[in-house]
Amino acid sequence: MSDPPPPGRRRVQGGSASTDVVLSAHHGANADLFAQVMALHVPPGARVADVTHGQGVFWRRVPEGRYRLFASDLATGTDCRALPYADASLEAVVLDPPYMEGLLRPKAATRAGTGSHRTLRDYYAAGGERAAPGGGRWHQAVIDLYLAAAREARRVLIDHGILVVKCQDEVSANRQELTHVQIISGLATMGFYARDLFVLVRSNTPGVARLVRQVHARKNHSYFLIFQKVPAGQELSRYRTREVPLASSPAAG
Repeated sequence: MSDPPPPGRRRVQGGSASTDVVLSAHHGANADLFAQVMALHVPPGARVADVTHGQGVFWRRVPEGRYRLFASDLATGTDCRALPYADASLEAVVLDPPYMEGLLRPKAATRAGTGSHRTLRDYYAAGGERAAPGGGRWHQAVIDLYLAAAREARRVLIDHGILVVKCQDEVSANRQELTHVQIISGLATMGFYARDLFVLVRSNTPGVARLVRQVHARKNHSYFLIFQKVPAGQELSRYRTREVPLASSPAAG
């Protein structure tokens, strides 16, 4: 924090007027927005674990070599709720688990929302050995997954480290579920400061199978939520954004 100006001197604000800024709402693809999110919130050279990496779609617009990327997911044998990294060893974590209960139905062509709670639990149970934390059903199982992964992310992040979370609201069992609000509230109780929020609007029109009568707006947007780890012992309500330090953490395992 800078010192206050001497008595009698007026504070002179720095910077210059500009319209070249990162905006909070975007139309387009994940990769385009993700590159802007990372450039704004994670400094070059940071150790970043993408714990639900998949095909690496998010990273297609990020310059190669900008970060020390550790990519993993269930296909590589790594569960986002049990990471192989030491405590406080990473500057950033990226989390994009299945955020709708139907996305994990065996047939890839099946529309989201028509799958089963059991499919979600089985897929994230490592062959049935690890039950979904909290034992939640339907949409709650999705929230349980996010919260368990966030707890693990907090363990491996350095103080003031960044957690990037992708999510989408949904209607589950005829109930409106504001997933992004539930995640923000849940992570606040863990000691994560909600640093930023981005809205990504689909460039195409989502389809609906067998529509009889519409009672909820069809979701055509998703979110990137940016959280910062508040050090233990600090009050979340008094926390202020900090730059992510790079020199204070050991190499990731």
